[in-house]
This record gives sequence, structure tokens and C-alpha cells, in this order.
Amino acid sequence: MRYVNGMRGSAMAVVVASVALAVAGCQPGGSGADTSDGGPTASESGSSAASSTPDGSKPTGSVSSSSTPSAPSTPTASLPTPTASAPAPSAPAAGGSAATCSASSLKATARQATVRPDGTGTGAAVVEFTNVSAHTCSLNGHPTVAGAANGSPELNVPLTVKPTGTATAVKVAPGGKAWVKLTYVQVQGEGDGYCESGSAPVLYPTMVVGLPGSGAHQVGLDDGQFAECDDTVIVTPVSAVKPA
Repeated sequence: MRYVNGMRGSAMAVVVASVALAVAGCQPGGSGADTSDGGPTASESGSSAASSTPDGSKPTGSVSSSSTPSAPSTPTASLPTPTASAPAPSAPAAGGSAATCSASSLKATARQATVRPDGTGTGAAVVEFTNVSAHTCSLNGHPTVAGAANGSPELNVPLTVKPTGTATAVKVAPGGKAWVKLTYVQVQGEGDGYCESGSAPVLYPTMVVGLPGSGAHQVGLDDGQFAECDDTVIVTPVSAVKPA
């Protein structure tokens, strides 16, 4: 009987202890709560709420005090890198050099000069060169002169040229002009005239006038032929001033 009573006492003790543990587990904040049954913890609930927040909305989860917001970066202006561009082509600057005028860039005409030696021949002629190109070019030097027939510049008689004055480069703009003056040994007398040297006067329908580096140009007079003596001519250098 003692053994049975002892067993009953032990069983009662076990029952009392079980009841005590059950009561403790039901108290709020009790340390005996069993979390091993798969229920969500507080931290898991907060994380789940934050992850379920739609994109673009403010999350409801708390911000961890351990994350320190970084300072906003200061924007830096990006300056464009300058690039060198080739300069556009332009007319030569004032005082600068210009290419020599080509033969094709010039148009030549001639007229009898106002100021000429006394006599009955041509006496003197002014030859005008016009720049018909689109670019400024330059003329320089004294001309060569040869007498020729109409339309046959290669069949000519070179005249003895006596240069006068100092040659300097003359820049001729598009549409601009430059001049030379040719002064012949004048024919004297009436009719066919005569030459003071005793030679016979010569008539040339045209003259072929050449410029250094700028070709040869055939010109004729509107009012007659070139009448001269001794196949000799005095020439001025190219000038930007129109001679009389």
C-alpha cells in the first residue's frame, strides 16, 4: 500500500507540475512560449510586410538604425572638349600675297592712248587686263610685245621692248583691272608716212602682249591698226592706276 500511495503521490506531483507549466505558457510575454510550430516571428512579420509593399509606395517596415544614408553626390559640369576646325577658305588678307593670275583668268583689250608722241601713227596704246575669275590674283612685271596678223598670235614679229619704271606686284580682285602702256616710235607725215630713222612704217592689225606668268594676250584697236616705226616700243610695268 505504501508503494501504491507513493506512486499516487508521484503521479499527482507530475500533474501539478504540468498544470503549472501550462499556466505559465499562457501568460503574455512569457518566456516559455513555443515558437517551433512554424508560426511567424515578429521580425519575419515585419520583413514580410515590407516585401509585400507595391513598387513605388513607401514601405511600412522600420528602417534599421545601422544603415547610414550616404551624402548626396555633387554634380559636376562636363565641359565640352574644344575641337579644332579647319578654317574656311578666304581671299588673301590686305597686304598678303596672292597667286599670279593665270592666262585664262584675264581678259585683255586695247585702246589708243590719249597722251602720245606727236605724229600720224598710233603713237601709244593702253592695254587693260580684267580679272574674270572668282579669286584675287596678282600681276607683276613689264610686258613683252609682238606685232601679229588677225587671228594668228603665233605668227608674230617680236618688238624690241624698252622697259621704264619699277615693277611691283599688283593684286587684282575679281572684276578688277590693271594696265600697261605701250609707246611706239611714231610715224611722221601724211599718207603712208615715214620714219625719222629712214625705215618704212609698219602696220600690224593686232599686238600680242605677254605678262610674266600670266600668258600672252592678242589685242586689237577698235579704230584702226597699230602703225609704228623701227619695231621698238617703250613699255610701263603693270599698274593699278589707269594711264592716260
